[in-house]
Amino acid sequence: MLVDGRIVAVKKSKVVDEDKLEEFINEVVILSQINHRNIVKILGCCLETHVPVLVYEFIPNGNLFEHLHDEFGDNMMATWELRLRIAIDVAGALSYLHSSASFPIYHRDVKSTNIMLDEKYRAKVSDFGTSRSITVDHTHLTTVVSGTAGYMDPEYFQSSQFTDKSDVYSFGVVLVELITGEKPFSFLRSQENRTLSSYFTLAMKEDKLFDIIDARIRDGCNLNQVTAAADIARTCLNMKRKKRPSMREVSMELEKIRGSSEDMQSHEYVDEDKEDKNKRVVEVNIGESSWTHVAVTAPASQNSVATSSLSDTEPLFPHQTR
Repeated sequence: MLVDGRIVAVKKSKVVDEDKLEEFINEVVILSQINHRNIVKILGCCLETHVPVLVYEFIPNGNLFEHLHDEFGDNMMATWELRLRIAIDVAGALSYLHSSASFPIYHRDVKSTNIMLDEKYRAKVSDFGTSRSITVDHTHLTTVVSGTAGYMDPEYFQSSQFTDKSDVYSFGVVLVELITGEKPFSFLRSQENRTLSSYFTLAMKEDKLFDIIDARIRDGCNLNQVTAAADIARTCLNMKRKKRPSMREVSMELEKIRGSSEDMQSHEYVDEDKEDKNKRVVEVNIGESSWTHVAVTAPASQNSVATSSLSDTEPLFPHQTR
């Protein structure tokens, strides 16, 4: 706790070597350029001590992996609405990193353990130790291959060239985690389906999406929304990176999915209002002198992420329905 009463999180390295120190310095440099509500904020650092220390805002509800895979043993992940909102939060953060930061930034380690949940279960992307900023005239980084099993872009693994579409692939895995509740890599699945991307891609190819939806959300979810989200995930996981969408496109499409639900609610309220008006007209005609008029207004979303309008072109995700 700081002297002003704020509770903070402190990150200390278990191993003290040049590589780890470089990661800490890199994280400070990257986070000092970033200001986004869905990216964890760094408050300070001390790199001159024997053990480097970074100080962050405190995120009280742990990470997404823990909640999805039952380590917390709670029911917070039991609604599709919350999972969709988390996906939108993360997509918005990655879109910002790729398109709106002072320089394009590749996260390079997008996974559910690096997605923190605050007191309102809003998602915040964390851990920028391996992230890199690039100049606008560069399209990729050539690096020693590193990453987490189950999340790594296959083309990056083969070529050592990391691009923004590599982050897109990793996000696709996270989105499938949210839909299925399955871990990104598991020896409990058959050998050909050890990775979640393979397991999901095969199920989609065989038209078995409903069978793999997480049982905790299956009965209460909006199936049209889940199907649309699965279509987005499938494009993110395309083996050829050039065929994957940008994170900006993914963010806008996910917002459209949430918007479709809000539009339906608005239409329902309008229909109810019309029925109420018609009822009052009938009552007036039969001589009634009074009635009760209850006005219902669709609540405005407080979680919207700013997006740009789509052009009148062929939709990026043709299978998505509103």
